Amino acid sequence: MEYPSLPHDHGQLVEKRLGGMPPAESFGMLAAVFKELGDESRLRIFWLLCHCEECVINISSMVGMSSPAVSHHLTKLKAGGLITSSRRGKEVYYRAADTEKTRLLHSMIESIMDIECPWGKDNIDLT
Repeated sequence: MEYPSLPHDHGQLVEKRLGGMPPAESFGMLAAVFKELGDESRLRIFWLLCHCEECVINISSMVGMSSPAVSHHLTKLKAGGLITSSRRGKEVYYRAADTEKTRLLHSMIESIMDIECPWGKDNIDLT
């Protein structure tokens, strides 16, 4: 993409740097990920599922929310590709997706909150 000359030249060679700027659509995809995590409850559930695999009932108990509310958040996280599910008998179990995006988001959350994985950094259960 070619960028126009900037109205003010501040001597920073910004026009050359703009050549490496990702397209607007890339920022839109990133904004969608942050929107999926833009809720305190979804963040808590996502963080929890980075460390364990659980059913809705147990997740509800762990985060102190109703099962329908947790199911709503799980649906959004799953639609965004942040979590996966598997059925075992009558139960559906959820866990964080095993992707680079998920690992980066998990790491970012813990870094920003200045917390460590309760099982240690080498024991993150994303698989």
